[in-house]
This record gives sequence, structure tokens and C-alpha cells, in this order.
Amino acid sequence: MRAVLYGRVSTANNGQDVTMQIREFHEFCKNRGWNVTDEYVDAGISGSKDSRPELNRLMADAKRRKFDAVIVYRFDRFARSTRHLVNALAEFNALGIQFVSMHEGVDTTTPNGRLVFGIFASIAEFERELIRDRVRSGLRNAKAKGKRLGRPRTNVNAAKIASLRSQGASWSEVCTETGLTAGTAKRAFYSLSKNPSEATPLTA
Repeated sequence: MRAVLYGRVSTANNGQDVTMQIREFHEFCKNRGWNVTDEYVDAGISGSKDSRPELNRLMADAKRRKFDAVIVYRFDRFARSTRHLVNALAEFNALGIQFVSMHEGVDTTTPNGRLVFGIFASIAEFERELIRDRVRSGLRNAKAKGKRLGRPRTNVNAAKIASLRSQGASWSEVCTETGLTAGTAKRAFYSLSKNPSEATPLTA
């Protein structure tokens, strides 16, 4: 089993040394007969940070299937929130990567660990359903109030675009002059041949 270790101490952990975590990790892997292939250590970084260099590297390596198991000291050393934790566990599960949190006794290589993972996965799915319900309720409420949904319509002056093009303006220059995207400007320009007297309303 190719195992990797993730350790973290923040500035709030005065006097703590991440080597204590790493030492316990190596002892755990030795007892399991697992081969430690890499260590990911974020030192002096708060767990509330959205981005942590070594955690980011770990997740990127997971997608490349560089290891079979991730070992962390505790959930709060690894994840910034319950949602972050369950999302990471779901990603590991999809990749066939095991997860061990030593001090919570969660080990997805065991039946009990898989049961805990199943609970977390259920929580994640419940949260996703709540979000979808809130979105659907918001859309229904907006429609009931007569609000227009979707991207706003933009009135495009196709004749002006044609004039600029006839003067030799590039599409980049046309976009700068009109404030339109290249795709919108081109659609308006080519539609002019069908409706030469109209400024074509299109969605930008």
C-alpha cells in the first residue's frame, strides 16, 4: 500500500512541532506494512485557509493516482470544515484512495471506517439536496415576482459593426468600440445580410 502523510500545525499551536505528527504516522505505517511514498506538511498555516500549498499538492497528486492511502492526524488538521472534509472523502473514494484519521479512529480500509465514510457521504448528499432545493425555490420566487431570469438581452447595432468592418476595423477593434464580445459582434454582423435594415437584439 502506497501511503502519504499530511501534517499541519498553525501559528496558534504554540510550541507544537509537526514532526510529532510525522513520527506517529511512520510508526502507524510500519505496523501496517505500508510504504510511505511522500509527506505533505503545511507549517504555520491556519486550518481555516481555503488554500494551503501542501494540501493543494496532495489533492493534485491524488488525481494522478500517485498513492493508495492518505493518513492525517485529526480531521481538524486536514479539513477546514465538515463540508470540505466530506467533499475530500468523496473525491478519495471516487479515486479508490483510502483515508485514515488516526485520532478519530477513522480508517476506510476497515468495515467501521467505511461505515463512517458512508455517514459522511450521506451528509454531503443531504447538503447538496438542500442547496438544490434552495436554488429551485429562489427561481420559483423570482418568476412569481415577474423577474427575468437568465442573461440580460443586449441590443446590438449590426449596422455600426458592418460600418466598422467596411472601414477595415479588425474584430478586436470592433469589440473595443462596441463593448461586445467577438462572438456576439460576429453573430450580429452575419445576421445583417438576412435583415439589413435591423439592429439585431442578441444575448451577449
